[in-house]
Amino acid sequence: MATDPSPSARPLAPPLPDAQPSAVFGLAQDAFGRLVLTDAAGSVPVHPVRAFPLAAPGEGVSLVGPDGRERGWIALLSALPAAERALVEAALAAREFMPEVRRLVSVSTFSTPSTWEVETDRGPVHFVLRSEDDLRRLPDNGLLIADKHGVHYRVRDRFALDRGSRKLLDRFL
Repeated sequence: MATDPSPSARPLAPPLPDAQPSAVFGLAQDAFGRLVLTDAAGSVPVHPVRAFPLAAPGEGVSLVGPDGRERGWIALLSALPAAERALVEAALAAREFMPEVRRLVSVSTFSTPSTWEVETDRGPVHFVLRSEDDLRRLPDNGLLIADKHGVHYRVRDRFALDRGSRKLLDRFL
């Protein structure tokens, strides 16, 4: 059973290219660097939350107010004007932290727990993999790796990694 968004939520991007938004809105950044939604009801600071961050990162972004209620919905990020899209994407990047693994350097042991040394898009990292259950397969040959502190690391395509990295991964998959 589908539920309707909260009454205060307003669509910010039309679900179909020829549909018209039901409310006039604006997104801006305030003096404190927060994203602010301005509509007919006034201005409120919001933070964007992706509905499907891995499967559809460019679709379905909720704008949540300080009270935890949805204040707006963006069906497609690409439907926003470039300036507003850049603001939303910057706010999402600041909120989301998921380093991407580029290469596995070493693994302490092939049983768990094990200490992994990897190179990510944010630099070299050491982390502990508690169990093999902390490796999740994603669509399109991707992987999601959770360390013992709950930090998630993403491998976009495990077959695109270098041979040594694939060999280390194969011992755990």
